Amino acid sequence: MSVHFHYYPFPRLAYGCNYYASYATKRTLCNRRRVPPHSSSFSAITNLFFQNPNFITGNTLFLRMKCPLTKRRKKREMIDNEMRFCPVSGTSKIKAMVERLQRCGVITSSKVAEVMEKVDRALFVPDGAEPYDDSPLAIGYNATISAPHMHAICLQLLEDKLQPGMRALDVGSGTGYLTACFALMVGPQGRAVGVEHIPELVSSSIENIQKSAAATQLTDGSLSIHAGDGREGWPEFSPYDAIHVGAAAPEIPQPLIDQLKAGGRMVIPVGNIFQDLKVVDKNSDGSISVRTETSVRYVPLTSREAQLGTY
Repeated sequence: MSVHFHYYPFPRLAYGCNYYASYATKRTLCNRRRVPPHSSSFSAITNLFFQNPNFITGNTLFLRMKCPLTKRRKKREMIDNEMRFCPVSGTSKIKAMVERLQRCGVITSSKVAEVMEKVDRALFVPDGAEPYDDSPLAIGYNATISAPHMHAICLQLLEDKLQPGMRALDVGSGTGYLTACFALMVGPQGRAVGVEHIPELVSSSIENIQKSAAATQLTDGSLSIHAGDGREGWPEFSPYDAIHVGAAAPEIPQPLIDQLKAGGRMVIPVGNIFQDLKVVDKNSDGSISVRTETSVRYVPLTSREAQLGTY
């Protein structure tokens, strides 16, 4: 099997990013080291946590990172403020969240917008959290739910492979939000499968989905959540047209490549300190093509024991 890697420049910033290091923080770092703020050393420090200036977050509760380009910075701050201080509630607030992501160019697909309006994020986050803020949230067990902009980006990257009747696998399904979105997109004639290695999250995600717009598909069996090591996929319902991985792997797991259907697509963050969101397409001859969509920061894809080691 041949593997082709295609590295593209990063022409756009997904403005849904909500974690960034402020200029003041960078200036403080430089002051501690007595580094002039416009020197090459300052630039090195400002890029301490990432190599790509068009950096967006994944699901790590990390430093707030800001794009160094002034226009993008102002736009990012505008979207941050709009989403943080949305004055409405309930259904109106869900719609407002989606509309803001559309205005800043994160959501361009009407289908993705429709699905994200139908699946209420508030059902999938811990009590007391702000579900419509564009931020990743801790969900316990050293796990997180990604920010809405990352869900939107991944749904759009996989949209062509989430058509009615297709099969989708969500690795590291967490609270079940994205799996529920997949289920609505593939419909009852398709199959949406979530794999999560924390049994408590499996149980709670099923309860979450039962309250959501995808509840009927949980009942009819076209949507299911399973406890298992996501690095091994879920062979029972393979091959999959779409695979999403919600944690960063040091390299693309071979079992997931094997379970990807010819013509299918996988979206997976890859890397350790520096991570990239990879788009993996399987060709008709079984070979794969891999391209980089953007830089991200996700929690690691690891064993259950390692994940709970410090919990």
